[in-house]
Amino acid sequence: METRCESIPRKRERGRLMKALTSTDFHFDGQKSVYHGKVRDVYDIDDDLIVMVATDRISAFDVVLPKGIPFKGQVLNQIAARFLDQTADICPNWKLATPDPMVTVGVKCEGFRVEMIIRSILTGSAWREYKNGSRELCGVKLPEGMHENERFPEPIVTPTTKADEGHDLNISREEIIAQGIVSADDYAVIEDYTRKLFARGQEIAAQHGLILVDTKYEFGKRDGKIYLIDEIHTPDSSRYFYAEGYEERLAKGEPQKQLSKEFVRQWLIEHNFMNEPGQVMPEITDAYAESVSERYIELYEHITGTTFDKAAEDGDIAARIEKNVKEYLASRK
Repeated sequence: METRCESIPRKRERGRLMKALTSTDFHFDGQKSVYHGKVRDVYDIDDDLIVMVATDRISAFDVVLPKGIPFKGQVLNQIAARFLDQTADICPNWKLATPDPMVTVGVKCEGFRVEMIIRSILTGSAWREYKNGSRELCGVKLPEGMHENERFPEPIVTPTTKADEGHDLNISREEIIAQGIVSADDYAVIEDYTRKLFARGQEIAAQHGLILVDTKYEFGKRDGKIYLIDEIHTPDSSRYFYAEGYEERLAKGEPQKQLSKEFVRQWLIEHNFMNEPGQVMPEITDAYAESVSERYIELYEHITGTTFDKAAEDGDIAARIEKNVKEYLASRK
């Protein structure tokens, strides 16, 4: 088993090192294949189960940054698991168990080649396009005269196609159906699920003083049944604003206080990096990686209302994951 961990000094806990798991190479019983995504490593077990490891890698502008973010994988995995449980009454989802803080095991589905993005506020990439004159996004007409961080009259669904390489591409509902990427019947189901899941996510966020601004969902099919797959309502797939002060900041045209990955994108933009030809990735210092880690933990504690448990960092992360997953898989036999 080959894995790579990085150690980053932590200011507040003298003598300890923050660890980040940036690669995995496990070999589980029944393993058919492994897919290393930008952030997750996905192990196929007997063409039946998926072992999804949320690593501490972080990506922005479709590129993986050169340094891992301590605790990020645990934050993503535990938030996603929590929300999968809290939305299971809306639609079936792939999750079976979380045998490790950084791992979810679930049923294998055939994923649709679209990501269902839903937005309630004009911000991020949608604002960048709007500011440049665009008044249509993925076939959805946008009102004139909107300001950055202003709410849409109602949430809009703006899908993207899942590209094998490079950027995901914006696409309209009509194009998805016309190109046969998803059937009209299946698309109607996943759009309905998307709107209902988002409404639930907004309700839960509001209970914790947050606004769920936008997010993305992925769906798949297994035995003719549509499942929600992958992560849900995490800081990698979602953007959250603090509810307190939102209206005041909007009225003054001030930036919103947010909990999402957008602050990493903004930092890269400020350092002249958007993954365009000729641009060079800025150095990710230990101090910056630590600050990103703290933002992820802050979101975890806000959205769950619970204290984040850092104890899982102790010892060899990869060895712990391997032990926990192997024990879980053995228990199913």
